[in-house]
Amino acid sequence: MDISAQEGGLPGRPLRHIAILLFPGVEELDAIGPWEVLAYWTRNFPEDGWRVSCVSRDGGPVECAKGLTVHAHHSWASAPAPEVVVHPGGQGTRPLLADEEHLARVRELAASVPLMAGVCTGALVYAKAGLLRGRPVTTHWASLDLLAELEPTAEVRREDRFVDDGDVITSAGISAGMDMALHLVARLSSVERARRVRRGIQYDPQPPV
Repeated sequence: MDISAQEGGLPGRPLRHIAILLFPGVEELDAIGPWEVLAYWTRNFPEDGWRVSCVSRDGGPVECAKGLTVHAHHSWASAPAPEVVVHPGGQGTRPLLADEEHLARVRELAASVPLMAGVCTGALVYAKAGLLRGRPVTTHWASLDLLAELEPTAEVRREDRFVDDGDVITSAGISAGMDMALHLVARLSSVERARRVRRGIQYDPQPPV
């Protein structure tokens, strides 16, 4: 049997891969919010030909910022070649700014991956890796000044929920990652598909406070 059919795709059509990067201290919703959007899409509309998985450095479990443990599907070495990478944020991004192995991996991915997306302070890692030079960008409101410091040439958009600059997308904090993920569905499939996903997960924010 064709592997694409075994994994939920259509026979004879290779699946395209979205990788969500996990690391110690990742903000839970930065990763799980986009996962909910993208997994609902890829599982319910396999004809679109996409799959999503979580990737950590060694393929093992990761303890998130608030204590949730998440198990990765793949290691860096075993993951299928992605066409989209989602780099979440969280307090765990601060050590990554000095982690040359991680920064090198981000640069390596950016050299071959058509679309790099950053949620929240994932943008700080992209800035440190040199991906945001001269670009319009955003991040969590509390880290906007740090983003401008890390990449002085960037146009920091302080009011945007997400910023699409072609091969790089950045989003504001936490829940904004779900907005960005719905935008990814619209961009990779269609606006109508994204609306069906939004309806399916009943994502219609109306905060009570």
